[in-house]
Amino acid sequence: MSVLLGKKTKAIIQGITGEQGSFHAGLMLKYGTQIVAGVVPKRAKKTVHGVPVYSTVKAALKERPGVEWSVLFVPARFAKNAAIEALENGLNLVIVTEGMPVHDSIQVMQVAKKLGRTVVGPNCPGVAAAGESKLGIIPGSILAKGSVGVVSRSGTLTYEIVQGLSRAGLGESTVIGVGGDPVIGLDFVEALKLFEKDPQTRSVALIGEIGVDLEERAASFIKTGAVKKKVVAYIAGRTAPEGKRMGHAGAIVSGNAGTAESKVKAFTEAGVRVALLPSQVVELLS
Repeated sequence: MSVLLGKKTKAIIQGITGEQGSFHAGLMLKYGTQIVAGVVPKRAKKTVHGVPVYSTVKAALKERPGVEWSVLFVPARFAKNAAIEALENGLNLVIVTEGMPVHDSIQVMQVAKKLGRTVVGPNCPGVAAAGESKLGIIPGSILAKGSVGVVSRSGTLTYEIVQGLSRAGLGESTVIGVGGDPVIGLDFVEALKLFEKDPQTRSVALIGEIGVDLEERAASFIKTGAVKKKVVAYIAGRTAPEGKRMGHAGAIVSGNAGTAESKVKAFTEAGVRVALLPSQVVELLS
């Protein structure tokens, strides 16, 4: 089993009857993920790709025991209630949904912390245990079982670097897309803790970008000596002008906060090599 999931991990999909939910449910099933139920209010007794659909999480879990995760493809205005419903029924979450209001995300994270559950996202590509299972929208075709743990704020860059690792024969242990919003659940520090404990993970690729201070916090954590495994970083947006957004709310720079320069400096001082190009991540890990 990977750091968060494995072949035996059971999951449900909230919003499985929608276009994106249905499409990615099919891809997850094809990859081997155990999607055992879907949840959509007022859509009970339907099936999607042979997966039964229930009106509530509680009803789904009653019929399908042993579920650990829920993947949310729920419209942003309904995502908070759907997420809290899953958390209160004992599930961890991957929130793929984009555009979730910040105050809604804050409430979800507060509930998750109180209940001791893991939340990945929102606005994220999800999690994949290479060769075993995936939750979210990470393409299964680019994954190859290996020894590099990947944690990233950027969806597209994740795919590019993962594909490079796979082609180079390094492969991945677990790929975690933490999400691009200002308020997220699992962050770089938590991911580093998971990878440090994982015997399958021998090194880590950390893919950051401008905005907020997640990378600086990760660098501070590494600097304490808590991470013994090799970490290589890449920071997207190094040429972006001040105030520039990179596609999502978590990537805005104001003054010196969250700049590429501050992130590179923090990693360098922590002994982490920073790639200038995405392709160099593979070279530095080889």
